[in-house]
Amino acid sequence: MFQKEKLTDIESHKRDWENNAGDKLTDNLEIQGDINTPPQAIYTPVDIGNHDYTHDLGFPGEYPYTRGIWPGMFRNRLWTMRQYAGFGTSEETNERFKYLLQQGMKGMNIAFDLPSQIGYDSDHPRAQGEVGNVGIACPSLKEMEVLFDGIPLEKVSPAMAINATAQIMLSMYIAIAQKQGLALRDIAGSTQNDILKEFIARGTYIFPPRPSLRLSIDLFEYCSKNMPRWNFINICGYHMREAGSTLIQEVAFAMADAITYVEAAIERGLDLDDFAPRIAFNFSITTNLFEEIAKLRATRRLWARIMRERYGAKNPASWKFRTGAGSAGCTLTAQQPENNIVRVTIQSLASVLGGAQSLHTASMDEALSLPTEKAVTIALRTQQIIAHESGVAQVVDPLAGSYYVESLTDQVEEAVKDYLERIEAVGGMLNAIESGWVHKEIAKEAYRHQREVESGKRVIVGVNRYTTEESVPIEIHRMDPAVVERVKEKLRKLRKERDSNHVKNALLRLKEAAQGDENLMPFMLEAVKSYATVGEICDNLREVFGEYQRPPF
Repeated sequence: MFQKEKLTDIESHKRDWENNAGDKLTDNLEIQGDINTPPQAIYTPVDIGNHDYTHDLGFPGEYPYTRGIWPGMFRNRLWTMRQYAGFGTSEETNERFKYLLQQGMKGMNIAFDLPSQIGYDSDHPRAQGEVGNVGIACPSLKEMEVLFDGIPLEKVSPAMAINATAQIMLSMYIAIAQKQGLALRDIAGSTQNDILKEFIARGTYIFPPRPSLRLSIDLFEYCSKNMPRWNFINICGYHMREAGSTLIQEVAFAMADAITYVEAAIERGLDLDDFAPRIAFNFSITTNLFEEIAKLRATRRLWARIMRERYGAKNPASWKFRTGAGSAGCTLTAQQPENNIVRVTIQSLASVLGGAQSLHTASMDEALSLPTEKAVTIALRTQQIIAHESGVAQVVDPLAGSYYVESLTDQVEEAVKDYLERIEAVGGMLNAIESGWVHKEIAKEAYRHQREVESGKRVIVGVNRYTTEESVPIEIHRMDPAVVERVKEKLRKLRKERDSNHVKNALLRLKEAAQGDENLMPFMLEAVKSYATVGEICDNLREVFGEYQRPPF
């Protein structure tokens, strides 16, 4: 990009400048980033001197997509403002979604409660204390019908934050979409369906890793053949970061998971260019503005190169790294919660400047409780103000050419490639999960981070610096204790009214199919339509696959 002689001259001039500046360049700030190389005071063309514009940057909408996957990016279409919601009963969440849609939200991101995520009905003893707490209680198709009552599905594209029971929840959605007259080819939305990160970071798995991977690929296969508008996986670096990983680990582990899914799908006999264009990602965005921008740019380039150069994908759509972003819940504080509005604003700005296709903004009160309507409205307004008042959406990749941002982008890509080599050296991601290697890697970094916070080396405003004794009153969302009983009563009523023989036969066919190697989606859909419950379906699969208990590492 620059002539060698010119770079030599700049480097020499920079050394003279540093010598003349002396201690005026001393870094007195305690900001701790995740890039191993500490930032310099200034960056020059020397830091990106070996760049080839066409090879490393190119133009938006063109390989390697460093500058964005669409030519105009947000100039002609804003990112999807997709708020994450779900709590209590299907009726309550239906009301919250209708409220958010009225406020200008374009996409629904559905949270399911813990029993629904790990395959238990709301009246199971293990569900006690968790029904409707961190998402909607959805033990059967009846609840999904209520959840989307009055919401025209041809106009929305829900994202289901669900993994171990992704097939079941998608089957429920298919059933109600078909009742609204939609054909499979017209149903739009996404399922998270990233079971590998559950073993790494969240723990809401049911079956062992290998049969769980089979279920994920079943969904790949079914959707790629029948549902061209459905994004059948959302690979989540987000949860690695929430568990304490570094930025580099977040990207590396997400990429390694993606590689595992791609190879499993190819082994199944699927054509790469048939399914790869529908692979999507979800990343956490923290308050370190420039690192997060560089992360998204580097990951776009890395994914494009992996898909084209490593796997030989021919379709340009297969090379495009499509990602959502979410403001990092782990950065939000219960102390001085209004500070979280500022944090989320910075995180949102990083997401937009980095070129994410969709964005979820966390609410200021999420470190205390489920968000109130006021809090979720402020979170949504944050995106809308950035979109319509800041001007950052008018220029595609406005920070391209910044010596600092380009240098950071290169550093992230190289560090992630090195980490991917380490993962391959331990036998790939499945072996890394089963041996506990990946958990140890994250735990080590999470411990380091916490030590930095406790020592004051890493400043958290309102927590270990600029604290106040005064508590600020803030409205908190309160769960109605009668919710659990209402959900249980509806479940008891369902079991009495449904055709028990139909349920029994559908579950038997599902179990028999699980013992072989058939794709389970058609059998899952039949079971759901019979009004078999989440717990009943998962219990039958537990008898075939077993239940995973993570060994102590």
